[in-house]
Amino acid sequence: MSTFRQIYYHIVFSTKHRKPVLSIEHEDQLYKYIWGIVKNKNCKLYRINGMPDHIHLFTDLHPAVSLSSFVKDIKVSSNLWIKQSGLFPDFEEWQTGYGAFTYSEREKDMIMSYIKNQKEHHKNESFEVEYKNLLKSNRVEFDEKYLW
Repeated sequence: MSTFRQIYYHIVFSTKHRKPVLSIEHEDQLYKYIWGIVKNKNCKLYRINGMPDHIHLFTDLHPAVSLSSFVKDIKVSSNLWIKQSGLFPDFEEWQTGYGAFTYSEREKDMIMSYIKNQKEHHKNESFEVEYKNLLKSNRVEFDEKYLW
């Protein structure tokens, strides 16, 4: 029997100290680079977007790839690329940790729309509030002192 899966993840991670260093003028190049990392892991990237201080990805996860190694590879490789490219001169590194939330096929369009509309969304809500709301809506327990 073959292996079949449908594992959608909404992954969120931020720049160190959530500094707004990812300029909008070069974000497409960063997103294309991350798309290449995802593709090389035999995963699919359905949507990527973000703000100057964080990134959202909606992707599937190949069964041979663990979530932690997937996110680590994205962060390590993109960290090196960012520094070599010189496009984001104030970027130091990605913040330790990430959020990862699973969704069903029925929720796929809703999450892709949410990620697509990040710039509009953040006119009314900070990343800190957004992230806490994601944790709460996905029933992830957290201690505020370890969040940031």
